[in-house]
Amino acid sequence: MLHAPISEKEEQIAQKIIDSAFTVHSTLGPGLLENIYEVCLCYELTKRGLPNRRQVVLPIQYDGISFDEGLRLDVLVDELVICELKAVEIMHPVFTAQLLTQLKLTHKRLGFLINFNVPLIKNGIKRIVL
Repeated sequence: MLHAPISEKEEQIAQKIIDSAFTVHSTLGPGLLENIYEVCLCYELTKRGLPNRRQVVLPIQYDGISFDEGLRLDVLVDELVICELKAVEIMHPVFTAQLLTQLKLTHKRLGFLINFNVPLIKNGIKRIVL
């Protein structure tokens, strides 16, 4: 099933997310903890004029009940794009599955899985569109 392309606004946000990730990685390099990259990425996004929220907790709906212990999004950018951040040696398929599930449950279309623990950040960015 083919989906409509994402909006121009989402594409502009996506470019700023990638630019921000490149800036953070080129400044700090690999080998730090995930929360350090998260703080710095959000700072770079803010410098680029993008509103963002860290560690966003969203309730989960299950069997007609809302549970507060729901999703925790690493970074939500402009209420449109989810960024799942990692600082790991090996990217496991479950990380992609996690982001896909977050996108489905939040009804968002665009997400980025960003692993900062790589020599070249371009190899650590995975874009996912629903």
